[in-house]
Amino acid sequence: MTERRRKFYAWGFEDQSATPEEMKPVLDTWHRTFAVDSFDVTAAPTLDTIDMPESKITRFPEAIKDICRTDRYERALHSYGRSFLDSAKMFRGDFRNAPDVVAYPRNEEDVRALIDWAGDIGAAVIPFGGGSSVVGGVNPEINGTYAGVVTIDMWYLNKILEFDPVSRSARVQAGVYGPDLETQLKTHNVTLRHYPQSFELSTLGGWIATRAAGHYATHGTYIDDYVENIRMVSPSGISESRRLPASGAGPSPDRYVMGTEGSVGIITEAWIRVLSRIKYKASKTVTFAEYDQGVEAVRAISQSGLYPANCRLIDALEAKLTGAFDGSRPILVLGYESSHYPVNQLMDLTVDLCREFGGTPVDEKEQGRNSVAGQWRNAFIRGPYYREHMTSRGICRETFETAVCWNNFKELHSSVIETVNAAIKRVTGRAGTVTCRFTHVYPNGPAPYFTFHCLPDRERMGEQCMEIKIAAYDAVMKAGGTITHHHAVGRLHMPWYEKQRPAPIGAAFTAAKKSLDPRSIMNPGVIISEQRGSA
Repeated sequence: MTERRRKFYAWGFEDQSATPEEMKPVLDTWHRTFAVDSFDVTAAPTLDTIDMPESKITRFPEAIKDICRTDRYERALHSYGRSFLDSAKMFRGDFRNAPDVVAYPRNEEDVRALIDWAGDIGAAVIPFGGGSSVVGGVNPEINGTYAGVVTIDMWYLNKILEFDPVSRSARVQAGVYGPDLETQLKTHNVTLRHYPQSFELSTLGGWIATRAAGHYATHGTYIDDYVENIRMVSPSGISESRRLPASGAGPSPDRYVMGTEGSVGIITEAWIRVLSRIKYKASKTVTFAEYDQGVEAVRAISQSGLYPANCRLIDALEAKLTGAFDGSRPILVLGYESSHYPVNQLMDLTVDLCREFGGTPVDEKEQGRNSVAGQWRNAFIRGPYYREHMTSRGICRETFETAVCWNNFKELHSSVIETVNAAIKRVTGRAGTVTCRFTHVYPNGPAPYFTFHCLPDRERMGEQCMEIKIAAYDAVMKAGGTITHHHAVGRLHMPWYEKQRPAPIGAAFTAAKKSLDPRSIMNPGVIISEQRGSA
């Protein structure tokens, strides 16, 4: 049986794509938005046409040669993440930074052998889960005197190894993809319910390494909240934290490993806290006459102790562009869920709170996927499948996100919207769109997520997109936000991350990397900017 293959240049597997029927309303929206009757379509890249150098590594020890691949497909697949910046380069056929080797370990012993071998020959190592990074975290764009780049794909480390029904925890290999994890957990009648947008093509190890945020908009937003222990292979050996519900014994080893993005080692497995399966749900959509009313309502909800599972404020323009609402008002998508008790009363309390700020519940005849919330969710989930179609037509759709305290949000929101609109006009010569939604909210502040669309020059799509993003990042930082709430640091965010991070802590992280990764071979340039090969 032939193994199902992932697309090397776009989101999804080779047998998946957005259909013409599905794309028609999406493209109709952009015809209207940009006042363009039609778009010229660039053909998708092929393995025969891309620009890829020969591998610099061609000899392998007997013990690992059967798990190492150097063919064009594997090297192309592992050349990029899945941002628009990546998509623009892929459609240009630029695979000059492809890894030299892609390795598929079958067990932890293989991971150790690969890291040891890479260290011996002076090659850099990039861990690879689902490859869904939008910040260059898996891109082999590495400087330094390295003998080459070895990407280690955790595809085969995808099993639940142990289940503890008493503590309601599971020991899971890091390479398991989201849907497969939920399928395996279902046999134990439990769930993790960690659903980032990348859920379909991202892994447990990737979530932990990047501190991914998931399904819950409040209370338990990050994967951090579900990690019980971590086992990691680094060049200096294996580290495994003690499995505990909590500990006050010094700085947490798990908290250090989470967010290191493969820069000190490769996570091979973790114990995770899981939940009983959900039995009760309630959802509601509320509209507001003014965006600021919605903001104040969400702030009140976040400070009320109600903790809705879903609390996403979507501005009027995004609601219109996604087909969720008519564009006349911002919408607030609310949801509650529980394994143990009905949640309708909690929803009623939350809607009543919204009314105090001018909120009006939507009286919907349609439910589920056809409701307002369902329409927005459909566009959100299917969004990654649209990217290849939009890139091929020269349409730039890119995002950035942050988090900021409530007292600074209004300034951040207005300055970012103004800055990005101006940058789009300056860079591309024509207007675009900028929208904002809240992905997660906390008692002391929201996590606003911005999306912009524009029509860049076909020959400079990536460069022009990056120029706009630089303006956006500068505006976010100036207004007191973080460079990222949940997209991780990667290579893209490093300049701003280094400004945000206290200098003494940066020095401590550098020292820790030298201890765990003496030759600096693990994902060089991520988290720690120093890049030092051992040729």
